[in-house]
Amino acid sequence: MKYDKKSLKAEEFINHQEILDTIEYAKQHKDDKEMCLNLAKRAKDCKGLTHREAAVLLECEIPEVEDEIRRSAIAVKERLYGDRIVMFAPLYLSNYCVNGCTYCPYHHCNKSIKRKKLTQDEIRAEVIALQDMGHKRLAIESGEDPVNNPIEYILESIKTIYSIKHKNGAIRRVNVNIAATTVENYRRLKEAGIGTYILFQETYHKEDYEALHPTGPKHNYAYHTEAMDRAMEGGIDDVGIGVLFGLERYRYDFVGLLMHAEHLEAAHGVGPHTISVPRICPADDIKKEDFENAISDEIFEKIVAVIRLAVPYTGMIISTRESKRTRERVLRLGISQISGGSRTSVGGYVEEEPEEENSAQFDISDRRTLDEVVNWLLKMGYIPSFCTACYREGRTGDRFMSLCKSGQIANCCQPNALMTLKEYLMDYASEDTKKAGEALIKEQLLKIPNEKTRRIATENIEKIENGERDFRF
Repeated sequence: MKYDKKSLKAEEFINHQEILDTIEYAKQHKDDKEMCLNLAKRAKDCKGLTHREAAVLLECEIPEVEDEIRRSAIAVKERLYGDRIVMFAPLYLSNYCVNGCTYCPYHHCNKSIKRKKLTQDEIRAEVIALQDMGHKRLAIESGEDPVNNPIEYILESIKTIYSIKHKNGAIRRVNVNIAATTVENYRRLKEAGIGTYILFQETYHKEDYEALHPTGPKHNYAYHTEAMDRAMEGGIDDVGIGVLFGLERYRYDFVGLLMHAEHLEAAHGVGPHTISVPRICPADDIKKEDFENAISDEIFEKIVAVIRLAVPYTGMIISTRESKRTRERVLRLGISQISGGSRTSVGGYVEEEPEEENSAQFDISDRRTLDEVVNWLLKMGYIPSFCTACYREGRTGDRFMSLCKSGQIANCCQPNALMTLKEYLMDYASEDTKKAGEALIKEQLLKIPNEKTRRIATENIEKIENGERDFRF
């Protein structure tokens, strides 16, 4: 098949030969110092890189170029995202699954994992526990099982989550990470008020994809790969993509990931809202050493940096799969969203699950509480943001991207981040976190360039101190 990024056929917009040709092109040009330096420097203009240009930078091992890649990634991150880091938590609803994925403990042949599905009352309890931590944004997760986890269950769960107001707590944005589905079901998710629809490709290598998914509906490579096109047809503005690095050779999936981003931009006028960069990790009967393509920390950091240069306006997410040390290193290079206080078991927030009743999808490396993560971010100079304003104000899809590309989004993001941080400090923070946060807010308010915006943000922060909540630009 011929490569066509505007095509709606998976094997045309993720074209196997184009990926192989790109990898070969990168190998041929990786030692061209002048070309690589020019690419890395040019990327500071925040106009992005093609998948071939990005592949060349990823392949290049010239120390001077690698240093420039890091400098440029840091510059792009600071220009577009400032010091803001958006906070979220996953909420696992059910681990019933009919697929046979060889890397996931949810696979239907796994008899050692305890199968669980939350009732609506249990979801309420989990959400209240999350609200009591301070979370405002959730990503709900579920295995694929049309009997135990039908779309009706997901929709009912979303309605339940949005309905819960506990003390000053409220979940203001629900992102959804569930299996590929139909245009009609995506319309129903849109009507339910979801934020971002998230679906990881796992690997773009079709032959290996089918081997890694030997049974179940996920075996259908084209149906899975074309899911984002159906989601956008169903009216969902913001979609999130990602691969599980370590399943396939990382160069192949890196190129495929960027080709998918280019396809969404070409076919729908807006690229992915987020890109996630998980790595294969142990869980129940899954061992990392079983996957010979697992990548090192150094390669992982470089992947993050080059993705930031290639798709500057796309948010990048890292989960608690990664350690505190790794998360700290990649925050500067491009990550804009992280989870905190996460549990990957079904029903793990109300009461931590006993080890013998393991229902988790993967092992957590960063087990700190949300307050500990917020404190850590503050002391590194970052602004932990609980903002959901763009979603709630209708600044999604191409509207969000146009504001980003014009630079106007910063007039909203900075004050919104500070106001939501103030809410967190007033309602949930420990004394040490509150002290660090108050000092940072005072410092960051002065950096808001627009005098009127700065004045309104300052006034709203005073109102938050007096008990009012939920201000946004």
